[in-house]
Amino acid sequence: MMRLPRPASPKALWNDLREFLGQRRPHQWVAAALALAIPTVIGVTFFYDTIDAHRVGPTVMYLESWPADRTTEQIVAKQKADEQRRQELEAERRRQFQRLEDGLTNMGL
Repeated sequence: MMRLPRPASPKALWNDLREFLGQRRPHQWVAAALALAIPTVIGVTFFYDTIDAHRVGPTVMYLESWPADRTTEQIVAKQKADEQRRQELEAERRRQFQRLEDGLTNMGL
């Protein structure tokens, strides 16, 4: 039967740790500090970012006011004008994306 090692005392652990850390060179301390600091900064950043993510701001709703006696022709004309405006905005957005894609293609991406 194999014997288990004796448990070490906290004093022996502290002495071993102090001896091990005493053998480190200065550049190793800098690397160790960076290795601890970088993930800590990223974690803290994510933590503070999630605090704001759950806040719900006020909802703003814009409503148009129409006269109560407007005709069906006026309603249809307004819908057609709104649809035309929406299509123009979509076409402009497509042109912007096409220009971006053409630029990226010219760069070889």
